[in-house]
Amino acid sequence: MASDSKNRVEKWLDDLGTPALPVPGFEIEPGRTAVVITDPQNDFLHPDGVAWGACGESVTENNTVANLTKLMETAIATDMQMVISPHYYYPTDHGWKFEGTLEKLMHDIHMFDRKGALNLDGFEGSGADWVEQFKPYINNAKTIVCSPHKVYGPQNNDLVLQLQKQKIEKVILAGMSANLCVESHLRELLERGFELVVVADATAAANPLLLLGSHECLMTM
Repeated sequence: MASDSKNRVEKWLDDLGTPALPVPGFEIEPGRTAVVITDPQNDFLHPDGVAWGACGESVTENNTVANLTKLMETAIATDMQMVISPHYYYPTDHGWKFEGTLEKLMHDIHMFDRKGALNLDGFEGSGADWVEQFKPYINNAKTIVCSPHKVYGPQNNDLVLQLQKQKIEKVILAGMSANLCVESHLRELLERGFELVVVADATAAANPLLLLGSHECLMTM
């Protein structure tokens, strides 16, 4: 591939040269490996999403939507378990008595808002909905959609339980956003004993430099 046709992540990988730290590798083992995708939703990944102004440059440059589509398509085609860890906020979440900086921002801009846990009014095509081209794969009967995480990590949803019930020990991780939910899911799953790899060009961040910073951090885990 010509250098000028490579995206920022591909150039970063080229520039790494020989890694200074050991590279343990990752072997995909059928039945023990799952694809986990965080927040594959319009608010992050669609030009009409409320976070597109922050993430759009990184999503576009990294070809994130197309690469996530390829990853999902491959998982379904090879009968690999796919698990989605979504991000939703309900009206009761807007009644929190305190919030972190980004929690307050997300609530203020109504990011991932739904009318209720059991209410799908207005959900179709909303910012909380899946990106349209992902729907054939996420709506597949074998895809597991977890309960929502509320901040960044999976500590408060059923992701770990779902993986353990499928006897999954290895995770291919992707989704949004690289330095927040993806990294938080990675850290928690590592602590819980899973073997992981992150698909570097199937994620993005609020700033392209944050994406690279996140990848550099992940190289040390």
